[in-house]
Parts: sequence; C-alpha cells; structure tokens
Amino acid sequence: MIYFDDENTDRFLCEWNDNNNYITAHTSGSTSEPKEIRLLKSDMIASASSTCQKFGINNKSVMLCPLSANYIAGKMMIIRALISGASLYMEKPSNQPGNLDKITKDVDLAAIVPSQLKGLLENPNNLSYHNVIIGGAPLSTAQQNLVRTSKLNAYATYGMTETCSHVALRRLLDTNSVYQAMPGYTFTIDRRCCLVINSSKQSFKQLTTNDVVRLISETEFEWLGRYDNVIITGGVKVHPETVEQTISRFIERDFYLIGEPDDKWGECVVMVIEGKWFDTTEMLDTLKPILAPHELPRRIVFIPEFQRTRSNKIIRIKRL
Repeated sequence: MIYFDDENTDRFLCEWNDNNNYITAHTSGSTSEPKEIRLLKSDMIASASSTCQKFGINNKSVMLCPLSANYIAGKMMIIRALISGASLYMEKPSNQPGNLDKITKDVDLAAIVPSQLKGLLENPNNLSYHNVIIGGAPLSTAQQNLVRTSKLNAYATYGMTETCSHVALRRLLDTNSVYQAMPGYTFTIDRRCCLVINSSKQSFKQLTTNDVVRLISETEFEWLGRYDNVIITGGVKVHPETVEQTISRFIERDFYLIGEPDDKWGECVVMVIEGKWFDTTEMLDTLKPILAPHELPRRIVFIPEFQRTRSNKIIRIKRL
C-alpha cells in the first residue's frame, strides 16, 4: 500500500502503469547539464529487488520516503513498495521528515538526502528506524559523526540514475570507508582506476564510470573522487574529494578544491569557499599538520554563492 497526497507520485504511478516498457528520468547534472534518459521498467524492478533483498523488505515492512517522485530516489522507493507489498508513506519533502501521524510501527527502510538527516533525528515523533539510506550528495564529516553519535543504522549510497539507484552501500556506523556491493553487482576497474559496474540482472550489463576507486575485491571498493577532478601537482595526484572529507570538520562553510595552472608544479591546489571573505590564516595553520604539502591550498578564492544542481549538489568551477 502506498500512502500519498501529491501529484508527483500520482503522475509517476500513471507512467509506471502505462503501456511503455520504460519511464523517463533525468541525470543529476552534477558534472554536466541534466539529460533526459529512458530507464527500462525491468531494470528498475531488478534494482528494487536488490534493495528489498538486502534489507529484507516484504509485505509486512514499513517504508518512509520524504523525497519527490520527480527524482530517481523517490521513484525507486515506490517501485520497492510495489514489488514487495510493503507499506510506503510518501511524505512532502522537507528538512523535518518523519512527521506523519499515520506511521504507528517502526520504519524498516527510509530514504533521505544529507540535508534531512538532522531533522530526521530531531523529529519529536521519535520514530524508530531500522535502516536509513542517504544519497543525492556527499555526507560531511559532521553529518557522519551525527550518525555515529545517534547510533542510527544508516548507509551512504553509491549509484546513479543510469543504474536505477544505488549499486553499493557504505554503513556509516563502521569506521572504514568501504562500499559493499548490492546483490547482483560486481566491480572491476579500467586503466584509469575508474570503477566499472557489472550487473547480472540489468540491461546495461557493464557500465564504466568516471569515479576513481581503490578496488579491494570484486564486491568492495573505496571511493577516492572523480577522474575529471583530479589535480596533478608536482607529478603527484590529489583527489580533491578525499582531501575535502579530511578537512571539512575544520571549515564551517561550503567549499571545494580545484587545480590551477602553476609554472613550477604544473598545477596547484586552490580552495574555493562560499560567502564573504574572512582571514584564513588560522584555518591554514590548522590544516598544515593534517595535509601533505602537495594537498595544502596555495590560494583561497571566495565566491558569494555557489551554483547548485536541482538536487542541491554543488557545481564545481573547473577553472578560475
């Protein structure tokens, strides 16, 4: 049973029940303009089955989705409910999810984005969540620490619209940063050390990404960053996303790192910070013992407001 009162869910259900063998979706637009793509309904069912298998979702389960059915995360929660018979509560998206009085049992699976985490934990309804999947954008160090402090059994997801949601999960209560494959998926890497996703059940069979990883086994990897974001300074590769994760707890504002041409080193690391200028001397003094010399920003640039995608991912400027 699916409980909803919004036109987006109703529109998606109509599309799901039409005579086409596909539904229309859009890529996230985090590295380029969002593109309209067609996802086979059979692929979406295969992905949904994998998630239901992983979390033991069945016709006695309760699921919560405070995400719009306009996006792949919301669509996939609906399909998981349809194929399992679980009760799904589609809630109007907000930063205070879990407000539905209709839910009288523990929630077996909830899907949220990072900005909803704090509100989920602080909700006065005090719902009990057995499993929470968090996707759409990277989690900050502070958000990961919040998960561990609260003992919430939450997972960071790895996937994309083209794979119909996640193909791997990282349990946030664990101290490592290893992603584990979902049922039905294995991994290899290409010559760039970018992840190659292999599926035994979906039509793409094999999909090569631009995500640089450290492959541990055919079902485990550590994500290092985007291949097109790598900074090569003095012949050494810097994965900005990895460095950002290390230092995010020391910087209160949104920021990212990019490479800038440098006569001596080829490229140097530049930090781009959102908002008004402030004296960064103290911050840099804090970062020096933490970072390798080639990782330390040589210049800091302030931008009043970052561009963001529809799903609130920061759009990085490639070059200043």
